[in-house]
Amino acid sequence: PKLVFGCDISLLLTLTIAIGMDMGILSTERQTGFASSQTVIQLFVNRLDSVESVLPYEYDVFDFCKDAKEKRPSENLGQVLFGERIESSPYKFNFKQNVKCKAVCKKDYKKGDQDDVTKLDFLKMGMQLNYQHHWIIDNMPVTWCYDVEDGQKYCNPGFPIGCLVTADGRAKDACVINSEFNKKNTFYVFNHVDIKITFHSGASEGWRGARLVAATLEPKSIKNTDENNPTCEGGSPMEVPGEFDNDVSIIYTYSVTFEQNDDIKWASRWDYILVSMPHTNIQWFSIMNSLVIVLFLSGMVAMIMLRTLHKDIARYNQVDQEDAQEESGWKQVHGDVFRPPRKGMLLSVFLGQGTQIFIMTFITLFLACLGFLSPANRGALMTCAVVLWVLLGTPAGYVSARLYKTFGGEKWKTNVLLTALLCPGIVFADFFLMNLILWVEGSSAAIPFGTLVAILALWFGISVPLTFVGAYFGFKKAIEQPVRTNQIPRQIPEQSFFTKPIPGIVMGGILPFGCIFIQLFFILNSIWSHQMYYMFGFLFLVFIILLITCSEATILLCYFHLCAEDYHWWWRSFLTSGFTAVYLFIYAVHYFFSKLQIIGAASTILYFGYTMIMVLIFFLFTGTIGFFACFWFVNKIYSVVKVD
Repeated sequence: PKLVFGCDISLLLTLTIAIGMDMGILSTERQTGFASSQTVIQLFVNRLDSVESVLPYEYDVFDFCKDAKEKRPSENLGQVLFGERIESSPYKFNFKQNVKCKAVCKKDYKKGDQDDVTKLDFLKMGMQLNYQHHWIIDNMPVTWCYDVEDGQKYCNPGFPIGCLVTADGRAKDACVINSEFNKKNTFYVFNHVDIKITFHSGASEGWRGARLVAATLEPKSIKNTDENNPTCEGGSPMEVPGEFDNDVSIIYTYSVTFEQNDDIKWASRWDYILVSMPHTNIQWFSIMNSLVIVLFLSGMVAMIMLRTLHKDIARYNQVDQEDAQEESGWKQVHGDVFRPPRKGMLLSVFLGQGTQIFIMTFITLFLACLGFLSPANRGALMTCAVVLWVLLGTPAGYVSARLYKTFGGEKWKTNVLLTALLCPGIVFADFFLMNLILWVEGSSAAIPFGTLVAILALWFGISVPLTFVGAYFGFKKAIEQPVRTNQIPRQIPEQSFFTKPIPGIVMGGILPFGCIFIQLFFILNSIWSHQMYYMFGFLFLVFIILLITCSEATILLCYFHLCAEDYHWWWRSFLTSGFTAVYLFIYAVHYFFSKLQIIGAASTILYFGYTMIMVLIFFLFTGTIGFFACFWFVNKIYSVVKVD
C-alpha cells in the first residue's frame, strides 16, 4: 500500500469500511465482502463539473440516458453541502460477463422542437465549457487514464462530455486526442465508453468470489444509425454541428471487459489514482521550506528569551531600583500593559469564535490523518467539521466571556449573543446569497431549503445554547493579572517606522503565509479545479508549522513594541498573525486570474463569495493563535520581574 506521509492508504480505507461509513455502492459487496458470478454491478453517476465554471449540474440536466428505476443512495450533510448528487444509471453489468458494443439509449433532437433545441444547446454548452462526467463503481471513481509528459500516466477521476473544434479550426481540450476531430465549428460527443473492470480473485487467498480493485474507461465518439445493431469500432465520429440545421440523433453505447489482477490488493485499490498525482516531491519541498522559517523564528525567540530577556530581568530586579527606572524598556510600561483595550467586546467575540474554529480544525485534521475522513468516504470531511463546530459552542462562550470580564466588561448578555451569532451570521448570510445564485442558475450545488433549515436548527438549537453554557462558567472567573494597572495612562513616546502599528501588522503575516502557500495551492486546486485531495499528513504538519510560526512571529513583534514602550498589544497581537488572511485573499485573487479559466459573472461572484468565507475563518483562526501566544508571553515576562 502507498504510504503518504504517515497516512497509509490501506489503513485509511480499512478503517473507513470498518466503522461502517463506506457508502457500499456495490450492494453485494456491502453485505458479503465479495462479488460472485451472480452479482449485478451498478454504475452510479455523480454531478458534472468544469474547471471553466463554478456551477456544477446534475447528470439528468444534460439529457443523458436515464435509469428507468432511478434510485439515489442516501447522502450525508457533507455531500449535500458540497453539491454531490449521486444517482443510479442505466449502465449495469453482470460480473465477469464481457459485453461488446451494447446500446444504452437513443436521443433524438428535432430541428423545429423548441424543447429539443434547448436540450441540445445545453449539451453544447457543456462541451464548450469542458464539463466532466464523474462515474462510480463500488464507491470508486471510474477513471480515464492517459499518458502525459515524461512517460507518466495520469488517471483523471472524470472524463469530458465531448469537445469543440472552434470556427477558426482550433481543437479545444479533449479534441486533441483524435485527429479526426477537425471539422470547424463542430461539437464531438463522447457517446461510447470502453470500460475495463479489474478484480482481485479470492482463490489466491482462500475465499470465494472476488473484489473489484479498479475501474477505468476510454471515451470515444462514434456515429451509429441503428440502435439495435450498433458498431463501436472505427467509423466516423458523432458530430453535432454548431448550427442546428438538421435533426440530430445520438446513440449512447458501451463495452465492458473484466480483467483479473491478483497483484492489486483490495485495501490498496485507490493507489493507482492517488499515485498518478505527482505532488509528493513538491510537498516535501514545501515542508522543508516551512521548517527553515520555523527554525529561524525559533532561534530568534530563543535568543530573546534566553539572552536579552534574561539580562533585562536581571537588570530590572537589581537592588538599585532607582537607576533601573530611569532606563527605557518593556518594564517601564508594566502599569499599563494590562490596561483593557478599546473595543474589548469585539476582540473577545473574535477570540471566542477563533477558539471554536481552532479546536474544530485540529480535531478534523487529526481524524483525517488517521484515515477516518478518506476520499472514499464522500462528504465525511465537511460533515465532521460542521458537527464539531456545532458541538464546540461551549469553549467559544467560555473564552469570550472570561476575556470580556478580564477587560472589565459588564454587558454580558450582548457578549454572549455576539459570540453565538456575529461571525456565524456573517458566514451564513454570505453562504445564503451564494446559494441564491446557484438556485437561479439551476446548479446541483444549490443547497435544498430543508437542509438550510436543518443547519439553522443545529446552529440555534445546539450551538447557541452551548455558547451560553460556556459563557456561564467563563463569567464566574476573570483572569488574574501579574501586575497592577495604573489609574492614569502612560504617554507613549514617538515611535519609529517599524514599531508603528500598521507596518508591524503587515510584516507579521508574511512569514506564516510563506509556510502555507504551497499547501494552499493544492487546497485551491481540490476546490476549484476538482482535483482529489488526500495528503492530510502533509496538511496536518503544515497546520502545526503555521501554529508555531504565527505564535513566534507575534511574540517577536510584541517584544519589540513593548521595548519601544508601546503597550497597546491586545489588538495588535490579534491582527499581526490575522493579517495572514489578507495575504491569503491576495493569493486567491492571483490564483483566479493566473490558474483558473473561469468565465461568466455568476461563477466569478461565487468564487469570490466563497473565498471571503474562507478568508474570514482563516482570519479568526490565525488571529486567535497569535493573541494567545502573545498573551502567554506578556504574562510570563511580567510575572517574573519585580515591581514596586
